[in-house]
Amino acid sequence: MKLRIATYNIHKGVSSLRSMPRVHALKQALASMEADILFLQEVQGRHDKFATRHASLWPEQEQHQFLAGDSHQAVYGMNAVYDHGHHGNALLSRYPILSSTNQDVSDHAYEARGILRCVVDTPQTQLHCYVIHLGLFAGSRKRQTEALIEAVAKSSPSDAPLIIAGDFNDWTNQLSATLRNRLGVTEVFDDNLPTRGFGAYLRTLSGRGPKMKPARTFPAALPWLRLDRIYVRGLHIETAEVLHGALWAKLSDHAPIVASLELK
Repeated sequence: MKLRIATYNIHKGVSSLRSMPRVHALKQALASMEADILFLQEVQGRHDKFATRHASLWPEQEQHQFLAGDSHQAVYGMNAVYDHGHHGNALLSRYPILSSTNQDVSDHAYEARGILRCVVDTPQTQLHCYVIHLGLFAGSRKRQTEALIEAVAKSSPSDAPLIIAGDFNDWTNQLSATLRNRLGVTEVFDDNLPTRGFGAYLRTLSGRGPKMKPARTFPAALPWLRLDRIYVRGLHIETAEVLHGALWAKLSDHAPIVASLELK
């Protein structure tokens, strides 16, 4: 069975500059990905000020429901709550979502973070999915990663196929080795590593193996920082790519990652 998935920090459905609504264009862009499952961060569940100020551009539905349309089911995990609204993570799935839970992993009062866990019923198996948006501080990310590892261990059988995707804010790439070692996952760009060349040869001789680096996804206009990731287990990675260019730069400050997978 083949799966096409995507992860995307949608910046609450507004442009990076001037905070103009881009929700309708965003819906079209998501549809163009033709993804079976989408892992979304910074999804605006409610924003009374935008709804009033931009009534003709702001959907009456909550963003996750509007973006899902008729083709996908949607689940929303509310994390940050304020007087005029709230936002969080969401999972959109072409297949039935059997269950979902949202775990608060906020590390301090200024950053509300959560782990949205869903079980998706694909034609061949139940797929365990985790939508992540980690904090801006290294200590917070480390503690939130420990919470993620514990959540996966408690909620997913060790042989169950799973996907962990989202905005890890891990620009120094400190967390990947921990996730690989503790959960047995692979990042979707690991398979794009060069296997030839003198550098690869020296790393093989030293026993250090290849130097694994996630893709650059931020800022969307000229991606430089490696913030967004997709980790998988029990799935073969066929392709992985970052979508960037003028269109994506107008929609969010992050560029999305799209990957094609096949169940092992």
